[in-house]
Amino acid sequence: MADKKKKKQIHTLPNPNGGWDNKKPGASRVSSHSDTKAEAEKIGGRIARNQNLEHITHNKNGEISNPDSFGNDPRSIKDKKL
Repeated sequence: MADKKKKKQIHTLPNPNGGWDNKKPGASRVSSHSDTKAEAEKIGGRIARNQNLEHITHNKNGEISNPDSFGNDPRSIKDKKL
């Protein structure tokens, strides 16, 4: 049986008390908090790039709106030579 790797991610999520959080799955605390979604996405993207994580942004209703792998794409695609 293949060993499944745990996905390394950070999520930009709405905070129920207002604003937006960046949080890693399973973490007890948020990595950052922002007043606006745009600022939270900017910070979440920076964290993802620095730590080679997948950045997943959610809408206010919780649906995923804009995933970005920042070099941690789970698919392995070989380059084709033309």
